[in-house]
Amino acid sequence: MLRTVGLTKRYGDFLANDSIDIEIRPRQIHALLGENGAGKSTLVKTIYGLIQPSEGEMLWQGERMVLSGPSEARSRGIGMVFQHFSLFDNLTVAENVALGLDGKEAFKDISARLEQVSKVYGLPLDPKREVWQLSVGERQRIEIVRALMQDPKFLILDEPTAVLTPQEADQLFIVLDRLKAEGRAILYISHKLEEVKRLCDTATILRGGKKISTCNPKLETAASLARMMVGTEIREVKAATERKTTVPRLVVNDLSLEPDNPHGVRLAHISLELKGGEILGIAGVAGNGQDELFAALSGERLSQDPGTVVIEGIAAGHLSITQRRKLGAAFVPEERLGHGTAPRMRLSENALLTGHAASGMVRHGFINTAATAEVRRRSRDPSKSSGARRQPADLGRRRRRGRGHQAGVARSRGRRRRRARHQSGPRRARRNHRPDCGDVSWPSFTAA
Repeated sequence: MLRTVGLTKRYGDFLANDSIDIEIRPRQIHALLGENGAGKSTLVKTIYGLIQPSEGEMLWQGERMVLSGPSEARSRGIGMVFQHFSLFDNLTVAENVALGLDGKEAFKDISARLEQVSKVYGLPLDPKREVWQLSVGERQRIEIVRALMQDPKFLILDEPTAVLTPQEADQLFIVLDRLKAEGRAILYISHKLEEVKRLCDTATILRGGKKISTCNPKLETAASLARMMVGTEIREVKAATERKTTVPRLVVNDLSLEPDNPHGVRLAHISLELKGGEILGIAGVAGNGQDELFAALSGERLSQDPGTVVIEGIAAGHLSITQRRKLGAAFVPEERLGHGTAPRMRLSENALLTGHAASGMVRHGFINTAATAEVRRRSRDPSKSSGARRQPADLGRRRRRGRGHQAGVARSRGRRRRRARHQSGPRRARRNHRPDCGDVSWPSFTAA
């Protein structure tokens, strides 16, 4: 269906893709594997017409193809679901879907077809819901259903399960198997190698912008795939044998909070205690108060009683986010872009936004250039960073304090503990020890 011949993309002296040959066949799910920065996103963006290759050519159904842009790719039957959402929060599901279509269909018909397609493929959506009210998993469904409504012959999926719970991922695999049976071709990017072995028929491995190998992932082990990706053996990650606990860092006392929107969830009589050296996980079906609890702990929502949230022994329920940071708290939200980071700003600028009040980056109202010089030297635009690098950067800048953070709140979904290169050993074992509770969301709260 699609073949690239010597596809190359240069940025100055840097080779993002170096003479890549890849062949995509109908009725196959083809994995594209590689470390962060291996050239995967550059390759699929070239195939989708977002960027132009420096050299080489693409053959679509046997004929040479030169794309003027994504609209031409879609007209040929090539669809793509990006790793990061392209949605307007203040618009409804149907309005967002309509923006991604060719505009020839009446909005009423788009809404009806959206509802029908989402039900047929087991990805239910309410066309009238506004996007800001939806969970990350539901937003991912919008992107997938929007692509399916274009009836693609060839579908590119860039880490589609990164924000899905295990149960949502299983439903996606059923959808992909159905698309494969319908004769479509799928190019699937993922770092989850057990997932690739289960789902994909073929895998192409990139390293340093070059094609390393094409193989049958079902005949490989996760370790052998990881070895091809990184070029060395991957050592087993082992947890510390002992963990000492200290004093309570975070205490929640009978927290109750009314929702701030019609679709919100009321928090009722929540109590917990988290000591230094502990990791506390909270499980619940998605949409049952996880977002509201995070907002109450981070200071995005204030409590009526200051004593309902206690950080480092100090009543903090009435304190702002900045004041809680000064107490040593750090917060990593579920959504990396927009909520977690400002993608058009450098890492040093993001670090300044987060740490200005609780670090040495600002003195007497002025930026301390000496304190920020090292961060600035290593910074890069988050919009140009790979997705996997953004969350460590988000976490890292929250740790960049003079005395180190003492308590942290991380909001995550499903099994998302970003990101092991191959899922074997203790890290995978810990994930599998969690109970299977349906569509589960797992915020985690850590104290150090």
